[in-house]
Order: sequence, then structure tokens, then C-alpha cells
Amino acid sequence: MLSNERIKEAETCVKSYLAEGLLKKEKFRSIVFETYIRNHRESLLIARKLFNENLSNLWVVVISYYSMFYIANAFLYKLGHKVGQKVAHKVTSDALIVFVRNKIKNNLIEDYELASNEALILSDNILQNYDLERIKRSIFQYESTEEIKFAKAKTSLDRAEQFSKEIEKLAMK
Repeated sequence: MLSNERIKEAETCVKSYLAEGLLKKEKFRSIVFETYIRNHRESLLIARKLFNENLSNLWVVVISYYSMFYIANAFLYKLGHKVGQKVAHKVTSDALIVFVRNKIKNNLIEDYELASNEALILSDNILQNYDLERIKRSIFQYESTEEIKFAKAKTSLDRAEQFSKEIEKLAMK
């Protein structure tokens, strides 16, 4: 679950990103949205293929993360927020917490008839998985054994699929 400190950090950072132009309000253009969706789906498809054919655990982790990154940016864009190129991964992570957290919770409540608190915990876990994958992608290449890499690749793919399922439902509404 996301800590209160992490939520407050994201809120503070998003205010700063908006002021600095790292996150901008932007008018919706379907071509931009469709490109994010296409990149997301292609990335998830390739990650599954690489994993199923045991071709590269490193690239399963990297591409799984990018599938999450693209669908996250698609939904943020649909909400009117365009992430810039500087520190885009951290901006996306923080913006998800600020702008998407409660939308995931509410959607989970509708879909699964969960209690509000259960849905908030699940939505926080989904967003925390994004953060964990963002961090893992940047350090993964230093793991030593193939068994560790395989396990981490499986976790990355599972997280990407869960995250993608929930965010894509929201993005395509």
C-alpha cells in the first residue's frame, strides 16, 4: 500500500511539475492517445512473447514496465495531462498517484463490489507496483543469477498485466 509520505510527496511534486512545465494541461488529440494505446499493447504482447519463449528476462522486465508507462500516459493524457520528456517516468508515477488513484479505487468498487477500504488498498497496490517496476527496470541489469532474473521477469509481467487491465479499462471508458 502507498504510504502517506509517498502520497504527500507525489502531491508536492505534481504541483512543482505543473509549475515547471514538466506536466502540462493539453487538449485531447486522438492520434496521441491512440499512439500510447498502440505502444502499450505492442509492448505487453512482446513482453509476453519474450517470457513465454524464455528469450530474455532483462527485456521482459524492461518492456513490461514500458507497457505500464504507455497505458499510464494514455490515461493521464485522456484526463488532460501531458507528461513532458524530462524525468518523464517519475512525473508519470507521481501524476498517477495524484490524478488516478481514486479513479482506480472507484472503478474497482464498481467492478468487484469491494468495500471502499479494500478498493483503496488494491488501487494503492496497483500504483505501488508501477513505482516498483520503474525502480526495478533501472537496476535489473545488475542481478546475478538467471533464476533471480526469471522470477523478477515473471513478477514484472504479472504486474504489467494487472496494471494494464485496470488502467486500460479506465482509459477506454
